[in-house]
Amino acid sequence: MNKKNRAPAKIRQIDWSLCFIADSQASGGRDVLWLIEEAVAGGATIVQLRGKTWTVRNFLRLAVQAVELVRPKGIPLIINDRADIALACRADGVHLGQDDLPVSEARKILGQDRLIGISINTPEEARRAEEASADYAGAGPVFATLSKPDLQPLLGLEGLRRIRTETRLPILAIGGITLANVGEVMAAGADGVAVISAIASAASPRQASTKFIETIGKVRKNPAPQIA
Repeated sequence: MNKKNRAPAKIRQIDWSLCFIADSQASGGRDVLWLIEEAVAGGATIVQLRGKTWTVRNFLRLAVQAVELVRPKGIPLIINDRADIALACRADGVHLGQDDLPVSEARKILGQDRLIGISINTPEEARRAEEASADYAGAGPVFATLSKPDLQPLLGLEGLRRIRTETRLPILAIGGITLANVGEVMAAGADGVAVISAIASAASPRQASTKFIETIGKVRKNPAPQIA
């Protein structure tokens, strides 16, 4: 691969395997910072903080604490939706939805050194994300999920494969990802998975994270044969 086609250093050095989304609505009353600590201890390689129900000040307070928690461990912290909070807490980046701030505007706020991810559901959105110079894509929902039950259409594994053919961006698959299907999701072309309930609702979030990492590692060592 020549230098022109190489991914930026900030992308090459990231392990995309397992993103734990610490969500205000999916924590089940558990302390969000404790969930983050346990997920990271179990092997989560990225953390995204999502607080749809938090006030801006509470979101910022928790974001600052989360940065202090994960940065010494070398784990990137991504803020959901809010580029201003990502900047204020010195997070590693922001994740945007299709109706959020455009990537170009978020880049003006955060600069070139922070990550900008965007949610995608179609091959066309995947192409646009790459054209907009997003750093990664969150592709989903792959399967039905209680976290966002109103989201349609579901990608399924075939939809994920189609998206994989349309972009060179790292892909985090999201939506209904469990230990039972994570192997198939990785084999369909994902660089990693983003998980909410399967970790946040587990009896032991730490053990759940470890099992995800172990399963993903096995798939990478023994990839499924490609179907022509």
